[in-house]
Amino acid sequence: MLKNFNGRPSLATVLKASTVAGIAAAVLATGVPLEITRSYAEAVKVQAPAVPSFANVVDAVSPAVVSVRVENRVNPVSDNNNDGFSFDFNGRGFDDLPDDHPLKRFFKQFGQDPNDQQGHSRRFGQNGPNGGPNGPGGKGRLRPVAQGSGFFISEDGYIVTNNHVVSDGQAFVAVMNDGTELDAKLIGKDPRTDLAVLKVDGKGKKFTYVNWADDNNVRVGDWVVAVGNPFGLGGTVTAGIVSARGRDIGSGPYDDYLQVDAAVNRGNSGGPTFNLSGEVVGINTAIFSPSGGSVGIAFAIPASTAKDVVADLMKDGQVSRGWLGVQIQPVTKDIAESIGLSEPSGALVVAPQAGSPGDKAGMKAGDVVTALNGETIKDARDLSRRIGAMQPGSKVELSVWRAGKAQPLTVELGTLPIDQKDASADDSNQPQQPEAPASEKALADLGLTVGPSDDGKGLAITDIDPNSDAADKGIKEGEKITSVNNQEVSSADDIVKVLNQAKKDGRTRALFQIQSNEGSRFVALPINGQG
Repeated sequence: MLKNFNGRPSLATVLKASTVAGIAAAVLATGVPLEITRSYAEAVKVQAPAVPSFANVVDAVSPAVVSVRVENRVNPVSDNNNDGFSFDFNGRGFDDLPDDHPLKRFFKQFGQDPNDQQGHSRRFGQNGPNGGPNGPGGKGRLRPVAQGSGFFISEDGYIVTNNHVVSDGQAFVAVMNDGTELDAKLIGKDPRTDLAVLKVDGKGKKFTYVNWADDNNVRVGDWVVAVGNPFGLGGTVTAGIVSARGRDIGSGPYDDYLQVDAAVNRGNSGGPTFNLSGEVVGINTAIFSPSGGSVGIAFAIPASTAKDVVADLMKDGQVSRGWLGVQIQPVTKDIAESIGLSEPSGALVVAPQAGSPGDKAGMKAGDVVTALNGETIKDARDLSRRIGAMQPGSKVELSVWRAGKAQPLTVELGTLPIDQKDASADDSNQPQQPEAPASEKALADLGLTVGPSDDGKGLAITDIDPNSDAADKGIKEGEKITSVNNQEVSSADDIVKVLNQAKKDGRTRALFQIQSNEGSRFVALPINGQG
Protein backbone atom coordinates (compact mmCIF):
# COMPACT_ATOMS: atom_id res chain seq x y z
CA MET A 1 0.00 0.00 0.00
CA LEU A 2 1.22 3.49 -0.85
CA LYS A 3 1.84 5.55 2.28
CA ASN A 4 2.35 9.26 2.92
CA PHE A 5 5.09 10.76 5.02
CA ASN A 6 3.49 9.85 8.37
CA GLY A 7 2.80 6.20 7.38
CA ARG A 8 -0.94 6.63 6.77
CA PRO A 9 -2.71 5.54 3.54
CA SER A 10 -2.25 8.11 0.78
CA LEU A 11 -5.19 9.95 -0.76
CA ALA A 12 -4.47 8.10 -4.04
CA THR A 13 -5.31 4.88 -2.26
CA VAL A 14 -8.47 6.45 -0.92
CA LEU A 15 -9.61 7.56 -4.37
CA LYS A 16 -9.05 4.06 -5.76
CA ALA A 17 -11.45 2.49 -3.26
CA SER A 18 -14.23 0.57 -5.08
CA THR A 19 -17.16 1.67 -2.91
CA VAL A 20 -18.25 4.72 -1.00
CA ALA A 21 -18.04 2.71 2.21
CA GLY A 22 -14.49 1.71 1.32
CA ILE A 23 -13.59 5.34 0.67
CA ALA A 24 -14.99 6.45 3.98
CA ALA A 25 -13.09 3.74 5.87
CA ALA A 26 -9.82 4.53 4.12
CA VAL A 27 -10.17 8.28 4.63
CA LEU A 28 -10.97 7.91 8.30
CA ALA A 29 -7.74 5.96 8.65
CA THR A 30 -5.85 9.05 7.47
CA GLY A 31 -7.35 11.21 10.16
CA VAL A 32 -8.88 13.59 7.63
CA PRO A 33 -11.95 15.46 8.99
CA LEU A 34 -15.39 14.00 8.24
CA GLU A 35 -16.32 16.94 6.02
CA ILE A 36 -13.44 16.13 3.69
CA THR A 37 -14.42 12.45 3.74
CA ARG A 38 -17.85 13.36 2.40
CA SER A 39 -16.35 15.44 -0.38
CA TYR A 40 -14.14 12.56 -1.49
CA ALA A 41 -17.09 10.19 -1.50
CA GLU A 42 -19.23 12.56 -3.50
CA ALA A 43 -16.46 13.21 -6.00
CA VAL A 44 -15.91 9.52 -6.68
CA LYS A 45 -19.67 8.84 -6.81
CA VAL A 46 -20.11 11.44 -9.56
CA GLN A 47 -17.38 9.75 -11.62
CA ALA A 48 -18.75 6.22 -11.12
CA PRO A 49 -20.56 4.62 -14.11
CA ALA A 50 -24.34 4.76 -13.98
CA VAL A 51 -26.02 1.52 -12.88
CA PRO A 52 -28.71 0.40 -15.38
CA SER A 53 -32.24 0.70 -14.06
CA PHE A 54 -35.28 -0.81 -15.72
CA ALA A 55 -37.78 1.04 -13.57
CA ASN A 56 -38.86 3.52 -16.25
CA VAL A 57 -39.41 0.74 -18.79
CA VAL A 58 -41.36 -1.34 -16.27
CA ASP A 59 -43.55 1.60 -15.27
CA ALA A 60 -44.42 2.22 -18.92
CA VAL A 61 -45.15 -1.34 -20.06
CA SER A 62 -46.61 -3.06 -16.99
CA PRO A 63 -50.19 -1.86 -17.59
CA ALA A 64 -50.09 -3.58 -21.00
CA VAL A 65 -49.12 -7.01 -19.59
CA VAL A 66 -51.84 -9.35 -18.33
CA SER A 67 -52.20 -12.77 -16.76
CA VAL A 68 -54.23 -15.17 -18.88
CA ARG A 69 -56.41 -17.62 -16.98
CA VAL A 70 -57.74 -20.54 -19.01
CA GLU A 71 -60.86 -22.43 -17.90
CA ASN A 72 -62.49 -25.65 -19.04
CA ARG A 73 -65.17 -28.14 -18.04
CA VAL A 74 -62.81 -30.96 -17.22
CA ASN A 75 -61.48 -32.86 -14.25
CA PRO A 76 -58.44 -31.35 -12.53
CA VAL A 77 -55.40 -31.48 -14.77
CA SER A 78 -52.89 -34.26 -14.32
CA ASP A 79 -49.40 -33.64 -13.05
CA ASN A 80 -47.82 -34.28 -16.44
CA ASN A 81 -49.89 -31.75 -18.39
CA ASN A 82 -47.80 -28.72 -19.24
CA ASP A 83 -50.48 -26.56 -20.90
CA GLY A 84 -50.20 -22.90 -19.97
CA PHE A 85 -46.57 -22.97 -19.07
CA SER A 86 -43.25 -22.55 -20.74
CA PHE A 87 -42.10 -25.97 -21.87
CA ASP A 88 -40.01 -27.91 -19.38
CA PHE A 89 -38.09 -30.57 -21.28
CA ASN A 90 -37.67 -32.76 -18.21
CA GLY A 91 -41.02 -32.42 -16.48
CA ARG A 92 -39.73 -31.94 -12.94
CA GLY A 93 -41.02 -29.33 -10.56
CA PHE A 94 -41.98 -28.50 -6.99
CA ASP A 95 -42.47 -32.13 -6.10
CA ASP A 96 -38.67 -32.43 -6.21
CA LEU A 97 -38.22 -29.68 -3.63
CA PRO A 98 -37.75 -30.48 0.07
CA ASP A 99 -40.77 -29.88 2.31
CA ASP A 100 -39.07 -26.94 4.05
CA HIS A 101 -38.24 -25.17 0.78
CA PRO A 102 -39.50 -21.52 0.78
CA LEU A 103 -41.46 -21.89 -2.48
CA LYS A 104 -43.19 -25.03 -1.26
CA ARG A 105 -44.16 -23.29 1.99
CA PHE A 106 -45.39 -20.29 -0.02
CA PHE A 107 -47.87 -22.27 -2.06
CA LYS A 108 -49.12 -24.21 0.96
CA GLN A 109 -49.64 -20.93 2.80
CA PHE A 110 -51.67 -19.37 -0.02
CA GLY A 111 -53.89 -22.37 -0.66
CA GLN A 112 -52.31 -23.79 -3.80
CA ASP A 113 -51.04 -27.30 -4.34
CA PRO A 114 -47.30 -27.06 -5.06
CA ASN A 115 -47.40 -30.37 -6.90
CA ASP A 116 -50.24 -29.27 -9.20
CA GLN A 117 -48.59 -27.91 -12.33
CA GLN A 118 -45.78 -26.19 -10.43
CA GLY A 119 -47.86 -23.20 -9.43
CA HIS A 120 -51.05 -23.83 -11.34
CA SER A 121 -53.82 -21.50 -10.19
CA ARG A 122 -56.24 -24.22 -9.10
CA ARG A 123 -57.85 -23.44 -5.74
CA PHE A 124 -58.90 -26.15 -3.34
CA GLY A 125 -62.57 -26.64 -2.48
CA GLN A 126 -63.74 -26.77 1.12
CA ASN A 127 -63.41 -30.53 1.12
CA GLY A 128 -59.86 -30.55 -0.18
CA PRO A 129 -58.35 -30.89 -3.60
CA ASN A 130 -60.31 -34.01 -4.55
CA GLY A 131 -63.65 -33.36 -2.93
CA GLY A 132 -66.45 -30.80 -2.93
CA PRO A 133 -67.84 -28.95 -5.92
CA ASN A 134 -64.42 -28.24 -7.39
CA GLY A 135 -63.18 -31.83 -7.19
CA PRO A 136 -63.34 -34.49 -9.86
CA GLY A 137 -66.96 -35.16 -8.97
CA GLY A 138 -68.05 -31.64 -9.99
CA LYS A 139 -69.65 -31.46 -13.44
CA GLY A 140 -70.66 -28.68 -15.78
CA ARG A 141 -68.64 -25.98 -14.05
CA LEU A 142 -65.76 -24.10 -15.64
CA ARG A 143 -62.60 -24.35 -13.63
CA PRO A 144 -59.07 -23.03 -14.20
CA VAL A 145 -56.89 -25.52 -16.05
CA ALA A 146 -53.96 -23.32 -17.05
CA GLN A 147 -52.46 -19.91 -16.45
CA GLY A 148 -50.00 -17.96 -18.53
CA SER A 149 -49.23 -14.44 -19.66
CA GLY A 150 -50.11 -12.07 -22.47
CA PHE A 151 -50.02 -8.42 -23.51
CA PHE A 152 -52.18 -5.82 -25.25
CA ILE A 153 -51.18 -5.08 -28.82
CA SER A 154 -53.93 -2.52 -29.49
CA GLU A 155 -55.91 0.01 -27.49
CA ASP A 156 -59.20 -1.71 -28.32
CA GLY A 157 -58.32 -4.89 -26.41
CA TYR A 158 -56.46 -7.39 -28.61
CA ILE A 159 -54.14 -9.58 -26.52
CA VAL A 160 -51.24 -11.73 -27.75
CA THR A 161 -50.32 -14.97 -25.97
CA ASN A 162 -49.12 -18.50 -26.79
CA ASN A 163 -51.23 -21.13 -28.50
CA HIS A 164 -50.14 -23.72 -25.92
CA VAL A 165 -51.56 -21.50 -23.18
CA VAL A 166 -55.08 -21.38 -24.64
CA SER A 167 -55.24 -24.47 -26.88
CA ASP A 168 -57.48 -26.56 -24.61
CA GLY A 169 -59.54 -23.77 -23.09
CA GLN A 170 -63.27 -23.07 -23.37
CA ALA A 171 -63.23 -19.74 -21.53
CA PHE A 172 -60.53 -17.14 -20.94
CA VAL A 173 -59.99 -14.38 -18.40
CA ALA A 174 -57.43 -11.58 -18.69
CA VAL A 175 -56.24 -10.30 -15.31
CA MET A 176 -54.71 -6.83 -15.52
CA ASN A 177 -51.89 -5.60 -13.31
CA ASP A 178 -54.35 -3.70 -11.10
CA GLY A 179 -56.34 -6.90 -10.46
CA THR A 180 -59.19 -6.14 -12.87
CA GLU A 181 -60.57 -9.32 -14.47
CA LEU A 182 -62.00 -9.19 -18.00
CA ASP A 183 -63.60 -12.00 -19.97
CA ALA A 184 -61.75 -12.65 -23.21
CA LYS A 185 -62.72 -14.27 -26.52
CA LEU A 186 -60.38 -16.38 -28.62
CA ILE A 187 -59.92 -14.67 -31.99
CA GLY A 188 -57.52 -17.13 -33.56
CA LYS A 189 -54.50 -19.33 -32.98
CA ASP A 190 -51.58 -20.67 -34.98
CA PRO A 191 -50.05 -23.91 -33.65
CA ARG A 192 -47.14 -23.76 -36.09
CA THR A 193 -45.71 -20.62 -34.49
CA ASP A 194 -47.37 -21.18 -31.08
CA LEU A 195 -49.19 -17.85 -31.18
CA ALA A 196 -52.77 -16.92 -30.28
CA VAL A 197 -54.85 -13.73 -30.10
CA LEU A 198 -57.59 -12.97 -27.54
CA LYS A 199 -59.94 -9.99 -27.40
CA VAL A 200 -61.51 -8.29 -24.39
CA ASP A 201 -64.40 -5.86 -24.43
CA GLY A 202 -63.40 -2.78 -22.50
CA LYS A 203 -66.79 -1.12 -23.08
CA GLY A 204 -65.17 1.91 -24.65
CA LYS A 205 -62.04 1.87 -22.48
CA LYS A 206 -58.73 2.39 -24.22
CA PHE A 207 -56.08 -0.04 -23.04
CA THR A 208 -52.39 0.65 -22.67
CA TYR A 209 -50.64 -1.34 -25.39
CA VAL A 210 -47.11 -1.95 -26.62
CA ASN A 211 -45.42 -1.92 -30.03
CA TRP A 212 -43.18 -4.38 -31.85
CA ALA A 213 -39.43 -3.84 -32.01
CA ASP A 214 -37.45 -3.89 -35.24
CA ASP A 215 -35.56 -7.21 -35.38
CA ASN A 216 -32.73 -5.53 -37.26
CA ASN A 217 -31.92 -3.55 -34.13
CA VAL A 218 -31.85 -6.55 -31.78
CA ARG A 219 -28.28 -7.64 -31.08
CA VAL A 220 -26.76 -10.41 -29.03
CA GLY A 221 -25.77 -8.79 -25.74
CA ASP A 222 -28.62 -6.25 -25.63
CA TRP A 223 -30.47 -5.80 -22.35
CA VAL A 224 -34.00 -7.21 -22.23
CA VAL A 225 -36.78 -7.24 -19.64
CA ALA A 226 -39.30 -10.08 -19.34
CA VAL A 227 -42.67 -9.39 -17.74
CA GLY A 228 -45.15 -12.14 -16.94
CA ASN A 229 -46.93 -14.38 -14.47
CA PRO A 230 -44.46 -17.09 -13.36
CA PHE A 231 -45.99 -19.88 -11.24
CA GLY A 232 -49.21 -17.87 -11.01
CA LEU A 233 -47.59 -15.32 -8.68
CA GLY A 234 -48.82 -12.31 -10.66
CA GLY A 235 -46.92 -9.56 -12.47
CA THR A 236 -43.20 -10.26 -12.19
CA VAL A 237 -40.24 -8.56 -13.86
CA THR A 238 -36.89 -10.17 -14.67
CA ALA A 239 -33.96 -8.86 -16.68
CA GLY A 240 -31.13 -10.29 -18.74
CA ILE A 241 -29.58 -10.10 -22.17
CA VAL A 242 -30.16 -11.55 -25.61
CA SER A 243 -27.93 -14.64 -25.56
CA ALA A 244 -28.35 -15.79 -29.18
CA ARG A 245 -30.49 -15.42 -32.29
CA GLY A 246 -31.93 -17.88 -34.79
CA ARG A 247 -32.19 -20.82 -32.41
CA ASP A 248 -33.78 -24.04 -33.72
CA ILE A 249 -35.19 -26.06 -30.81
CA GLY A 250 -36.94 -28.66 -32.93
CA SER A 251 -40.48 -27.49 -32.24
CA GLY A 252 -41.45 -26.92 -35.87
CA PRO A 253 -40.41 -25.81 -39.35
CA TYR A 254 -40.55 -22.12 -38.44
CA ASP A 255 -38.14 -22.21 -35.50
CA ASP A 256 -36.19 -18.95 -35.36
CA TYR A 257 -36.10 -18.18 -31.65
CA LEU A 258 -34.32 -15.54 -29.64
CA GLN A 259 -32.47 -17.03 -26.68
CA VAL A 260 -32.46 -14.86 -23.55
CA ASP A 261 -31.06 -15.37 -20.07
CA ALA A 262 -33.73 -13.40 -18.18
CA ALA A 263 -35.40 -15.64 -15.61
CA VAL A 264 -38.39 -17.15 -17.44
CA ASN A 265 -40.43 -19.87 -15.73
CA ARG A 266 -43.70 -21.74 -16.10
CA GLY A 267 -46.47 -19.20 -16.37
CA ASN A 268 -44.29 -16.74 -18.30
CA SER A 269 -45.53 -18.34 -21.52
CA GLY A 270 -47.10 -15.76 -23.81
CA GLY A 271 -45.54 -12.88 -21.93
CA PRO A 272 -43.43 -10.22 -23.65
CA THR A 273 -39.70 -9.56 -23.58
CA PHE A 274 -38.94 -5.86 -23.98
CA ASN A 275 -35.93 -3.83 -25.04
CA LEU A 276 -34.98 -0.73 -23.08
CA SER A 277 -37.29 1.36 -25.30
CA GLY A 278 -40.30 -0.62 -24.09
CA GLU A 279 -40.79 -2.39 -27.44
CA VAL A 280 -41.57 -6.11 -27.69
CA VAL A 281 -38.57 -7.98 -29.08
CA GLY A 282 -40.03 -11.44 -28.42
CA ILE A 283 -42.77 -13.57 -26.87
CA ASN A 284 -41.60 -16.01 -24.20
CA THR A 285 -42.46 -19.51 -25.31
CA ALA A 286 -40.07 -22.19 -24.05
CA ILE A 287 -37.38 -22.90 -21.50
CA PHE A 288 -34.69 -25.50 -21.23
CA SER A 289 -34.52 -26.67 -17.65
CA PRO A 290 -33.22 -29.83 -15.97
CA SER A 291 -34.73 -28.59 -12.69
CA GLY A 292 -38.16 -27.28 -13.71
CA GLY A 293 -37.15 -23.68 -12.99
CA SER A 294 -35.12 -21.09 -14.83
CA VAL A 295 -31.50 -21.92 -15.54
CA GLY A 296 -30.99 -18.91 -17.79
CA ILE A 297 -31.94 -20.53 -21.09
CA ALA A 298 -35.26 -19.26 -22.42
CA PHE A 299 -36.61 -18.94 -25.96
CA ALA A 300 -38.81 -16.19 -27.37
CA ILE A 301 -40.62 -15.90 -30.70
CA PRO A 302 -38.98 -12.90 -32.42
CA ALA A 303 -41.05 -9.81 -33.11
CA SER A 304 -40.68 -10.14 -36.89
CA THR A 305 -42.37 -13.55 -36.85
CA ALA A 306 -45.02 -12.62 -34.33
CA LYS A 307 -45.96 -9.32 -35.97
CA ASP A 308 -47.12 -10.86 -39.25
CA VAL A 309 -48.84 -13.86 -37.67
CA VAL A 310 -50.70 -11.70 -35.15
CA ALA A 311 -51.84 -9.34 -37.90
CA ASP A 312 -53.31 -12.28 -39.85
CA LEU A 313 -55.02 -13.68 -36.74
CA MET A 314 -56.55 -10.30 -35.91
CA LYS A 315 -57.80 -9.94 -39.48
CA ASP A 316 -58.97 -13.45 -40.40
CA GLY A 317 -58.66 -15.59 -37.26
CA GLN A 318 -56.17 -17.84 -39.06
CA VAL A 319 -52.92 -17.72 -41.00
CA SER A 320 -52.80 -18.50 -44.72
CA ARG A 321 -49.41 -19.78 -45.81
CA GLY A 322 -47.86 -20.58 -49.12
CA TRP A 323 -47.43 -24.30 -49.81
CA LEU A 324 -44.85 -26.04 -51.98
CA GLY A 325 -45.85 -29.59 -51.05
CA VAL A 326 -42.48 -31.30 -50.88
CA GLN A 327 -40.67 -33.07 -48.06
CA ILE A 328 -37.23 -31.58 -47.56
CA GLN A 329 -34.13 -32.17 -45.48
CA PRO A 330 -30.87 -30.27 -44.85
CA VAL A 331 -27.90 -30.61 -47.19
CA THR A 332 -24.94 -31.92 -45.19
CA LYS A 333 -21.32 -31.68 -46.26
CA ASP A 334 -21.37 -35.33 -47.30
CA ILE A 335 -24.54 -34.88 -49.35
CA ALA A 336 -23.13 -31.78 -51.05
CA GLU A 337 -20.03 -33.75 -52.02
CA SER A 338 -22.10 -36.63 -53.36
CA ILE A 339 -24.10 -34.44 -55.76
CA GLY A 340 -21.36 -32.01 -56.76
CA LEU A 341 -22.47 -28.93 -54.82
CA SER A 342 -19.64 -26.63 -53.81
CA GLU A 343 -21.01 -26.06 -50.31
CA PRO A 344 -23.60 -27.65 -47.96
CA SER A 345 -26.49 -25.23 -48.41
CA GLY A 346 -30.01 -25.30 -49.80
CA ALA A 347 -32.89 -27.72 -49.19
CA LEU A 348 -32.82 -31.29 -50.48
CA VAL A 349 -36.15 -32.56 -51.85
CA VAL A 350 -36.87 -36.00 -50.43
CA ALA A 351 -40.26 -36.50 -52.09
CA PRO A 352 -42.85 -34.24 -53.73
CA GLN A 353 -46.40 -34.91 -52.59
CA ALA A 354 -48.61 -36.16 -55.41
CA GLY A 355 -50.70 -33.35 -56.87
CA SER A 356 -48.89 -30.65 -54.87
CA PRO A 357 -47.66 -27.39 -56.45
CA GLY A 358 -44.10 -28.69 -56.40
CA ASP A 359 -45.13 -31.95 -58.06
CA LYS A 360 -47.07 -30.11 -60.78
CA ALA A 361 -44.08 -27.86 -61.45
CA GLY A 362 -41.85 -30.88 -62.02
CA MET A 363 -39.85 -31.02 -58.79
CA LYS A 364 -38.20 -34.41 -58.25
CA ALA A 365 -36.68 -36.36 -55.39
CA GLY A 366 -33.00 -35.45 -55.19
CA ASP A 367 -33.46 -31.85 -56.34
CA VAL A 368 -31.76 -29.24 -54.19
CA VAL A 369 -33.48 -25.84 -53.95
CA THR A 370 -30.60 -23.37 -53.82
CA ALA A 371 -32.40 -20.05 -54.38
CA LEU A 372 -35.88 -18.52 -54.14
CA ASN A 373 -36.65 -15.46 -56.27
CA GLY A 374 -32.93 -14.89 -56.69
CA GLU A 375 -32.10 -15.07 -52.97
CA THR A 376 -29.88 -17.87 -51.69
CA ILE A 377 -31.55 -20.56 -49.54
CA LYS A 378 -29.42 -21.29 -46.49
CA ASP A 379 -31.04 -24.56 -45.44
CA ALA A 380 -34.31 -26.49 -45.32
CA ARG A 381 -35.61 -24.38 -42.43
CA ASP A 382 -34.93 -21.20 -44.39
CA LEU A 383 -36.95 -22.48 -47.35
CA SER A 384 -39.87 -23.49 -45.10
CA ARG A 385 -40.01 -20.06 -43.47
CA ARG A 386 -39.81 -18.17 -46.74
CA ILE A 387 -42.45 -20.24 -48.51
CA GLY A 388 -44.72 -20.07 -45.46
CA ALA A 389 -44.44 -16.28 -45.38
CA MET A 390 -45.75 -15.97 -48.94
CA GLN A 391 -49.35 -15.69 -50.03
CA PRO A 392 -51.07 -18.67 -51.64
CA GLY A 393 -51.29 -18.22 -55.41
CA SER A 394 -47.94 -16.43 -55.60
CA LYS A 395 -45.61 -17.47 -58.40
CA VAL A 396 -42.04 -18.05 -57.28
CA GLU A 397 -38.84 -18.68 -59.19
CA LEU A 398 -36.75 -21.50 -57.78
CA SER A 399 -33.19 -22.38 -58.67
CA VAL A 400 -32.85 -26.16 -58.51
CA TRP A 401 -29.64 -28.18 -58.56
CA ARG A 402 -30.31 -31.33 -60.59
CA ALA A 403 -27.96 -33.81 -62.30
CA GLY A 404 -24.92 -31.68 -61.55
CA LYS A 405 -26.21 -28.34 -62.82
CA ALA A 406 -28.58 -25.54 -61.84
CA GLN A 407 -31.86 -25.00 -63.63
CA PRO A 408 -34.80 -22.62 -63.09
CA LEU A 409 -38.26 -23.75 -62.06
CA THR A 410 -41.46 -21.69 -61.73
CA VAL A 411 -43.98 -22.78 -59.09
CA GLU A 412 -47.41 -21.36 -58.24
CA LEU A 413 -47.81 -21.82 -54.51
CA GLY A 414 -50.88 -23.46 -53.05
CA THR A 415 -52.47 -22.98 -49.61
CA LEU A 416 -50.96 -24.96 -46.77
CA PRO A 417 -53.70 -27.24 -45.39
CA ILE A 418 -54.46 -26.72 -41.70
CA ASP A 419 -53.50 -30.28 -40.80
CA GLN A 420 -50.75 -30.64 -43.42
CA LYS A 421 -47.76 -32.73 -42.44
CA ASP A 422 -44.52 -33.15 -44.33
CA ALA A 423 -45.03 -35.21 -47.47
CA SER A 424 -43.51 -38.65 -47.26
CA ALA A 425 -43.74 -41.97 -49.04
CA ASP A 426 -46.38 -44.23 -47.53
CA ASP A 427 -44.47 -47.34 -46.58
CA SER A 428 -46.51 -48.24 -43.51
CA ASN A 429 -47.60 -51.59 -44.92
CA GLN A 430 -44.15 -52.79 -45.95
CA PRO A 431 -43.71 -56.38 -44.72
CA GLN A 432 -40.63 -57.69 -43.01
CA GLN A 433 -37.98 -58.41 -45.65
CA PRO A 434 -36.80 -62.02 -46.12
CA GLU A 435 -33.19 -63.01 -45.79
CA ALA A 436 -31.19 -62.38 -48.97
CA PRO A 437 -30.16 -65.39 -51.03
CA ALA A 438 -26.56 -66.49 -50.53
CA SER A 439 -25.81 -65.68 -54.16
CA GLU A 440 -26.80 -62.00 -53.69
CA LYS A 441 -23.81 -59.75 -54.07
CA ALA A 442 -22.76 -57.94 -50.89
CA LEU A 443 -21.70 -54.33 -51.17
CA ALA A 444 -18.85 -54.89 -48.75
CA ASP A 445 -17.29 -51.44 -49.14
CA LEU A 446 -20.50 -49.85 -47.89
CA GLY A 447 -21.26 -52.44 -45.22
CA LEU A 448 -24.54 -53.33 -46.94
CA THR A 449 -26.09 -56.56 -48.15
CA VAL A 450 -29.09 -56.09 -50.38
CA GLY A 451 -31.76 -58.24 -51.97
CA PRO A 452 -34.92 -57.83 -54.05
CA SER A 453 -37.83 -56.04 -52.40
CA ASP A 454 -41.27 -57.60 -52.18
CA ASP A 455 -42.87 -54.91 -54.32
CA GLY A 456 -40.13 -55.00 -56.96
CA LYS A 457 -39.20 -51.36 -56.37
CA GLY A 458 -35.74 -50.69 -55.04
CA LEU A 459 -33.61 -53.03 -52.97
CA ALA A 460 -34.22 -54.37 -49.50
CA ILE A 461 -31.36 -54.01 -46.99
CA THR A 462 -31.06 -57.53 -45.59
CA ASP A 463 -27.89 -57.10 -43.56
CA ILE A 464 -25.66 -54.27 -42.38
CA ASP A 465 -22.19 -54.20 -40.87
CA PRO A 466 -22.53 -52.50 -37.45
CA ASN A 467 -19.02 -51.00 -37.87
CA SER A 468 -19.73 -49.48 -41.29
CA ASP A 469 -20.35 -45.87 -42.33
CA ALA A 470 -23.87 -46.90 -43.34
CA ALA A 471 -24.62 -48.03 -39.78
CA ASP A 472 -23.12 -44.81 -38.40
CA LYS A 473 -25.49 -42.82 -40.64
CA GLY A 474 -28.49 -44.65 -39.18
CA ILE A 475 -29.29 -47.06 -42.02
CA LYS A 476 -30.96 -50.19 -40.68
CA GLU A 477 -31.75 -53.70 -41.80
CA GLY A 478 -35.30 -53.87 -43.21
CA GLU A 479 -35.10 -50.46 -44.86
CA LYS A 480 -35.01 -50.06 -48.64
CA ILE A 481 -32.70 -48.34 -51.17
CA THR A 482 -34.83 -46.74 -53.89
CA SER A 483 -32.19 -44.70 -55.75
CA VAL A 484 -28.49 -43.89 -55.82
CA ASN A 485 -27.40 -40.47 -57.09
CA ASN A 486 -31.04 -39.93 -58.13
CA GLN A 487 -31.04 -43.02 -60.38
CA GLU A 488 -33.52 -45.74 -59.56
CA VAL A 489 -31.97 -49.10 -58.68
CA SER A 490 -33.46 -52.58 -58.67
CA SER A 491 -30.35 -54.75 -58.26
CA ALA A 492 -26.94 -54.72 -56.63
CA ASP A 493 -25.43 -54.43 -60.12
CA ASP A 494 -27.40 -51.19 -60.62
CA ILE A 495 -25.81 -49.77 -57.49
CA VAL A 496 -22.32 -50.81 -58.51
CA LYS A 497 -22.84 -49.24 -61.96
CA VAL A 498 -23.85 -45.89 -60.43
CA LEU A 499 -20.93 -45.97 -57.98
CA ASN A 500 -18.45 -46.64 -60.76
CA GLN A 501 -19.77 -43.66 -62.71
CA ALA A 502 -19.47 -41.49 -59.60
CA LYS A 503 -15.82 -42.51 -59.26
CA LYS A 504 -15.19 -41.56 -62.89
CA ASP A 505 -16.77 -38.16 -62.19
CA GLY A 506 -14.34 -37.64 -59.32
CA ARG A 507 -16.94 -38.01 -56.56
CA THR A 508 -15.94 -39.42 -53.19
CA ARG A 509 -19.52 -39.95 -51.97
CA ALA A 510 -22.78 -41.26 -53.35
CA LEU A 511 -26.29 -40.18 -52.42
CA PHE A 512 -28.56 -43.03 -51.35
CA GLN A 513 -32.32 -42.58 -51.01
CA ILE A 514 -33.50 -44.72 -48.10
CA GLN A 515 -37.15 -45.61 -47.51
CA SER A 516 -38.50 -46.87 -44.18
CA ASN A 517 -41.80 -47.05 -42.33
CA GLU A 518 -41.18 -43.46 -41.18
CA GLY A 519 -40.79 -42.13 -44.73
CA SER A 520 -37.98 -41.38 -47.16
CA ARG A 521 -34.64 -39.68 -46.61
CA PHE A 522 -31.25 -39.14 -48.28
CA VAL A 523 -27.94 -40.37 -46.89
CA ALA A 524 -24.50 -39.70 -48.39
CA LEU A 525 -22.07 -42.64 -48.11
CA PRO A 526 -18.34 -42.62 -48.90
CA ILE A 527 -17.23 -44.63 -51.91
CA ASN A 528 -14.53 -47.27 -51.31
CA GLY A 529 -14.37 -46.39 -47.62
CA GLN A 530 -13.27 -42.77 -48.18
CA GLY A 531 -14.20 -40.62 -45.21
